[in-house]
Amino acid sequence: MRQTAMVSGALQGIADAMSFIHAGLARPRQIGALLPSGAALARLITSEVAPLRGGVIELGPGTGVFTRALLDRGVREQDLTLIEANDHFAPLLRRSFPGARLLQRDAARLAASDLLDVGPVCAVISGLPLLSMPLRRVFAIVATAFGQLDAGGALYQFTYGRRCPIPRPILDRLGLKAVVLGRTVRNIPPATVYRISRRAPLRAGTRAS
Repeated sequence: MRQTAMVSGALQGIADAMSFIHAGLARPRQIGALLPSGAALARLITSEVAPLRGGVIELGPGTGVFTRALLDRGVREQDLTLIEANDHFAPLLRRSFPGARLLQRDAARLAASDLLDVGPVCAVISGLPLLSMPLRRVFAIVATAFGQLDAGGALYQFTYGRRCPIPRPILDRLGLKAVVLGRTVRNIPPATVYRISRRAPLRAGTRAS
């Protein structure tokens, strides 16, 4: 059984890589990496998602590597909202996860009406290449995410860079903080995952640092 699962996982990985490369060749500016994220990164970025707390929005799910990790954690397919602009990945996601809600939209141009029926959201998982985007797009994406998240919810973002891909001025303007959730070298290339969450409100008589 374990060997069968390993073979199935390997075949899925090959299929993901081929789809990713094909999409990258067709739309190189939309894809921020040469290969899809690996299983170790998928487990890390989804490690804090509690399936009974609410729905999950995934930004830029691509081939669905993180989506499958969310399902493995017990998140129901019907509790997933997948935001994917790429016209190669969107049909693939629709076939692979028919129970999820799929919106073929630019994450920076989502309107409130697009997410009206999503319901309480406990986490946003982002596979978007924020480092390659203009700051105004990054601001729009993060602001929209936190417009949907419940009070204790968080945005999880990975990066191949050395710093948080959401600049400090954007975090400050939106009242957010970024904390390293973890790093993995078992990915090509190695990646770091950040948890972005709301700052605690200041108590009376205290000053911001």
